[in-house]
Amino acid sequence: MSITRVEVPYGDNTLVIETGKLAKQAAGSVVVSCGDTMVLVAACMAKNVRDGIDFFPLTVEYQEKTYSAGRIPGGFFKREGRSTEKEILTSRLIDRPLRPLFPEGLKNEVQIVATVLSADDQYDPDVLAIIGASAALMVSDIPFDGPISAVRVGSVDGKFVVNPTYAQRKDSELDFIVAGDAQGIVMVEGEGKEVPEARVKELFAFAHQALQASREIQKELQKKAGRAKVEVKIKALPLEFIAKVRGLAMARLTEIFNGITDKKERENKGNELFASLTADMAVYAEFKKGDAEISAKDVAAVFEILQYDLIRKNVFEKSVRVDGRGLNEIRAISSEAGLLPRTHGSALFTRGQTQGLGVITLGTKVDEQLMEALDGVTYRNFMLHYNFPPYSVGETKPMRGPGRREIGHGNLAHRALKAVMPEPEDFPYTVRLVSEILESNGSSSMATVCAGSLAMMDAGVPLKAAVAGISIGLISDEKRSVLITDIQGMEDHFGDMDFKVAGSLKGVTAVQLDLKIRHIQVDLLNKAVDQATEGRKYILGLMDKTLTTHRPALSQYAPRIATIQIPQDRIGEVIGPGGKTIRMIIEMTGATAIDIDDDGKAFVSAPNQESLDKVTKYLSSLLMEPEVGQVYDATVVKIMNFGAFCEFMPGKEGLCHVSELSDKYVKDPNEIVKMGDTFKVVLKEVDDKGRYNLSRKKVPANS
Repeated sequence: MSITRVEVPYGDNTLVIETGKLAKQAAGSVVVSCGDTMVLVAACMAKNVRDGIDFFPLTVEYQEKTYSAGRIPGGFFKREGRSTEKEILTSRLIDRPLRPLFPEGLKNEVQIVATVLSADDQYDPDVLAIIGASAALMVSDIPFDGPISAVRVGSVDGKFVVNPTYAQRKDSELDFIVAGDAQGIVMVEGEGKEVPEARVKELFAFAHQALQASREIQKELQKKAGRAKVEVKIKALPLEFIAKVRGLAMARLTEIFNGITDKKERENKGNELFASLTADMAVYAEFKKGDAEISAKDVAAVFEILQYDLIRKNVFEKSVRVDGRGLNEIRAISSEAGLLPRTHGSALFTRGQTQGLGVITLGTKVDEQLMEALDGVTYRNFMLHYNFPPYSVGETKPMRGPGRREIGHGNLAHRALKAVMPEPEDFPYTVRLVSEILESNGSSSMATVCAGSLAMMDAGVPLKAAVAGISIGLISDEKRSVLITDIQGMEDHFGDMDFKVAGSLKGVTAVQLDLKIRHIQVDLLNKAVDQATEGRKYILGLMDKTLTTHRPALSQYAPRIATIQIPQDRIGEVIGPGGKTIRMIIEMTGATAIDIDDDGKAFVSAPNQESLDKVTKYLSSLLMEPEVGQVYDATVVKIMNFGAFCEFMPGKEGLCHVSELSDKYVKDPNEIVKMGDTFKVVLKEVDDKGRYNLSRKKVPANS
C-alpha cells in the first residue's frame, strides 16, 4: 500500500490531504483532514457515453454520517435517509466551482461522492469536501483542468479569519465560502450582517490569497500520486455544417432578436425558425458525423451557438441586450402588499417577467423547526420555503417535492433576510415565509428576497431594515468583459456569470456567485459589487413606496404571543404535578400553549388578544405574593364544619373560619355559603406554617 500525504497550514490548524489508503478502486480518492474532521472524497467516470446524452452529466453527493460525530440518527429507522438540507447545499457548493473546469463537450458521466468520516465540534466539513473533490479529480485519470481550492472566511474582532470554528462563526459579522484558482475567483457563497460593500471587496482579495496554499499542494499531490488523464473522444460538429446552418438561419434569427423584446413572442418565432430548419432534410442529410448522419439534435446544437453569438455580439458592439435594455437598466418593477385577506402577511413583487408572491405565517415557539446537524441540535424560528411550479415558465411537468435548485434558491433568500430578523426577545414568533414563483425569467431568488421583505413588513414583523436583491451578469471573451444588471433567463443561459447580491441600504446580507467560465478576476468582481449596490438601492427605493416600515399591528388572524418571566424556584408551581396546573390554565383561558424555558422565560400564545389577556393576567396573579390586609375575590372550593376553604388567588387557598364568615353567629357554614360561591375576603394573617387565614366579615364596606 503506497500512501501519499501533503499538508499545509490552514487557519489555526493544518490541512492534510492523503491518497492511496481508502477507496482505491475509484478513479481518484483522497481523505482531507483538519483537526479531527475527516472527509473521504471519491471520483469516478463512466467509460462510455449513455445514448441520448446531450449535456455533461456531473453528479455530486455529499453525505454527513452521524457516526462521524458519535451519534445515532433519530427517527424510526435509525439510519441516514434522504439528503438533508445541509447535504444538498454542500453538494451544490462542490458542484458549482468544478463544473466549468471539465472539457467542453464531455458527455461521460462523472460522479463525485464526499463522505464525512469524522467530525469534531470545531470545523465544518463542507469546505474540506470542496478541496477534496478537486484533489480527487487531480489524482484521477478524469480530464479536469484544475486544481481549485476553497476557504471559509469569518471575522473575529474585526479581522478576517481563515477556517473559523463553529463558535467563532456564531459571533462573526460575516460567513463566506470562496473558491478559486491562481488567477481569480470561481464561486462565492456568503452571508453577512449588513456588511459594507468595501468590507466585502476586502474579503474577496483576502480569500483569494488565502486559498492559494491549499491549491498548490494539490499540484504536489498530483505529481507524486496522480494518474495519466484518459483521452475522451469529444464529438465535434463539422465546420461546414455549422456554416450551412448559420447561412440559413442567422439573418432571420437576427431579425427576431433585434426586433422582438417579449420573451414569449421571441421564443415562439425562434421555435418556428428551428422547426423550419429541421424540416428541411437537406440541411443535414448531406453531412456525416463519423459513421452517423447529422441529426435534428445537431441542428439544435448549432442553433444554440447562433443565439450565443448573437446575444454577445449585440452586447459588445451595440451595448444592447436581448430585450432592448441598456447594460445597467433594470426591468420595470411593481409591488403590492396585503393582497391576501386571510393570511398573516403577503406581498407581490414583479420585475419584468419574474414575479414572486411572498406569504407569511406567524406561529409560536412550538412551531420552531428542529435542525439536527453534526455540530448539534438547534431550533430555527425563521423558515423560508421556495416553490417553483412549472407554469411559472409556461411548461408542464410532474409536481414533485422541492429539488436541489429549490432548496438552494430558498436558502439564498433565507440568508439574505435572516440578518434583519428581529431578536426573539423583541418578536417571540416563529415566522414561515413561503415564496411562490408565479412567473420566472431570471433571478427569481432575488424576487423572493424583495417579496419576502415586503410580506414580513405587511405581517407586522419589525425587520431591522428592508432587504432587496439583484443579479449581475457577465458577457466576456478573450479581450472584453461587460457587466450587465438584472439578467434575465436567456442572459443567464448564454452568459458567463450569475452574481447575486442582496442587502439593505446599510450593507450586504447575502452573496452568491456562479460562473460558466474558468474564473473572474477580483477587480472585475469588485466592479460587479458596485453595480449591484446601485441596482439594489434603486429597487429599495421603489419598495419603499409600497411599505416604508412594518405595519403597527398584526393581522387579526395571527396568534398573539407574550413573554412572562417566572422565578426559577416557582416554575414547578406554574406547571403543577404532571402539568396539571398549566393544562388547567390553558383550558380555562383558551390559550394555545405555554412554553417555559429552563431560565423561567414563559412564552404564552393564544388565538386572540382576549384570550392572551386572560392567561397573562392569571399567570401574573399566580406569581403574586399574597399581602396581609389586601382584599381578594374568593371562591368557595371546600366546606367543612369549622369553615370554608376559598381560592383567593390562582393556586392559593385559605380558610375562612366559621367565626369570620359573618358578623352574626353561624352554627353551620352550609347555612350561608355553598360550593362555588364568590365573595370578597381580606387576608387576615399568614400563620407560622404558611397557611392563609381569611375573613369575610372584616372586609371594608367600600371594597
